[in-house]
Amino acid sequence: MDKFVIQGPTPLRGELKVSGAKNAVLPLMAASLLARGETVIDNVPDLQDVRFFMTILEGLGAVCAFADHELRIDTSGVTGCSAPYDLVRKMRASIYVLGPLLASRGEARVSLPGGCAWGPRPVNLHLEGMTALGADIELDEGYIQASVDGRLPGGHFRFEPTSVGGTANVLMAAVLAEGETRLENCAIEPEVTCLAEALVGAGAEIEGVGTTTLRIQGVPEIAPLRHTVIADRIEAGTVMAAVAVAGGRVELQGIRCGHLNPVSAVLREMGCTIYENEDSLVITRAERPRPVEIITRPYPGFPTDMQAQLMAVCAVADGTSFITETIYPDRFTHVAELVRLGADIRVDGPRATVFGVPSLTGAPVMATDLRASAALVLAGVAAEGTTTVNRVYHIDRGYERIEERLRTLGARIERVRE
Repeated sequence: MDKFVIQGPTPLRGELKVSGAKNAVLPLMAASLLARGETVIDNVPDLQDVRFFMTILEGLGAVCAFADHELRIDTSGVTGCSAPYDLVRKMRASIYVLGPLLASRGEARVSLPGGCAWGPRPVNLHLEGMTALGADIELDEGYIQASVDGRLPGGHFRFEPTSVGGTANVLMAAVLAEGETRLENCAIEPEVTCLAEALVGAGAEIEGVGTTTLRIQGVPEIAPLRHTVIADRIEAGTVMAAVAVAGGRVELQGIRCGHLNPVSAVLREMGCTIYENEDSLVITRAERPRPVEIITRPYPGFPTDMQAQLMAVCAVADGTSFITETIYPDRFTHVAELVRLGADIRVDGPRATVFGVPSLTGAPVMATDLRASAALVLAGVAAEGTTTVNRVYHIDRGYERIEERLRTLGARIERVRE
């Protein structure tokens, strides 16, 4: 099992082109099932989650080819409509095939998904949305069994609360419905907008893209997708947090600065200097970070996927910070590991109080999920001495060769295979 060995502290300096967004790629891959033919997706990061989703599509009969960050998915031979437990249990995003299979084949049998270790994330909104569109839904021995006689009729559904995955899944199903669908309180995360824009480019009729209300006029068919994936705002935010915790100056390239506004605002409050250009930004941090209060919210609020990384920055701030997690209140598995590095953090329900310390000290730590892994790597880059991050397969799910990319910025980090 691989681990990272990090020697710190090391300020970061240099330039980095941000990878394509994993959370945008996966629904686009699922959307390939809505059409017959070859979908082409560009700027795809080489991640375990991407390759695993290819396995799911291939199990349904698709032919996938992935090289040089271009992914081709030929669905001409898709005959299956079942995503089995042995595959779905490994990745929560597997449920994205539910809507496309139901809409294109009239039935879908998908195992209830697995996912990260830090807590349950129910799929009820996916199922309620499909039901509102006219599907028959049953739960059968751990499987979602969805069916419809002919095409989905379409309908009206309001997400309560808002759901990124639910919005994407129900939107994909509605594209091929026979009638009109109105979806309210939709997620407006950039990854959802990326999906909607790709569907429109393939012939879907969607109004309100980028807003909380989507109106979809179903069409009999769409063309295979041709789309370029947006930059990963969470990867970009993670590198920005690395500069904030370790110091230095880094230019991030190939990004949409507006997608990073919530993170940039917090980091500026902490004392970072950020200069934005059309498709890049430069972040610098010279002094010890200032304390801050963070509350996670759906986009355009502060993203829950950046909470752990910013906690690592708060751990070395000059004062006391407060972090409230409103999306997934139990998403604090990284706290105990940050404490092993010398952080002083107290958790009370969904709220963490972080008492900043002058510096962290290297130690062996254990990664528990994707973003917690990133937080531990950031802390290790800033900590005095040697930090060993175990179980880094979590971080490989969402960051393409993060150790190599951080090394180009001056970090002393090595992958050790045991």
